[in-house]
Amino acid sequence: MKRLENKVAVVYGAGGIGGAIAKAFAKEGAKIFLTGRTATKLDVIAGEILSDGGAIETAKLDALDERAVEEHMLETVNKAGKIDISFNAIGGILQKDIENIPLTELPLESFLLPITTYTQSHFVTARAAARRMVRQGQGVIVMHTPNASRISPSFIGGLAPAWAAMEALCRSLSVECGQSGVRAVCLLTTSIPETPLMEEVWKSRAKARSITVEQFRSMAEGMTHRHRLTTLEELTNAAIFVASEEGSAITGTIVNLTAGMIAG
Repeated sequence: MKRLENKVAVVYGAGGIGGAIAKAFAKEGAKIFLTGRTATKLDVIAGEILSDGGAIETAKLDALDERAVEEHMLETVNKAGKIDISFNAIGGILQKDIENIPLTELPLESFLLPITTYTQSHFVTARAAARRMVRQGQGVIVMHTPNASRISPSFIGGLAPAWAAMEALCRSLSVECGQSGVRAVCLLTTSIPETPLMEEVWKSRAKARSITVEQFRSMAEGMTHRHRLTTLEELTNAAIFVASEEGSAITGTIVNLTAGMIAG
């Protein structure tokens, strides 16, 4: 039997991580409800899942829109009868407006942009899922945060506080909803080289340090115990485990996939 057989999963974001999560969950038997802001990305992922024998429905949706998220969740539960898994994978905030500027020089609106974007979206999507999960007595809300939430590198503006806030939200959801059978888990990774956004981020950070992209990547890899960054497959494997019955005791915590970059 597949590990997510008969599960219903809503995935927000059709980028590199969201698409990979949707495909991995579908391969393990979950019915996928994938949302995103770009119809062409949604269509590509849906085509791959359907051709592989999976089940998926897509919807163009802004995960910052409270009303749209609630309406989509209601529609999903009406169709599928339940919601077992919620995974928010939104991203793509313009780095140039946030990074490589000292906090002492950073405009307030630039500092707040990632904080308001990530925390608002994750709160809105998690709340929509948790309301239904509490009523049905089970479910898991999964989030993804990069290592910056813990090591707070310089010149990344409000990104580190934004990701740290997501981890705190995860814990709060577990505390309040755990007795109703609802779990909340954060997956903590290093940068993931396969994701399209990373090339842009690395170029920006390498330029700020007057080194090449290859040198920056080597520096990041050297911070891990195995001298290798988290892969997309490692993230999806962990997500499957956490979302399955095998991970039923995991909640209110962070699954550390940083290969020793963050130890302890």
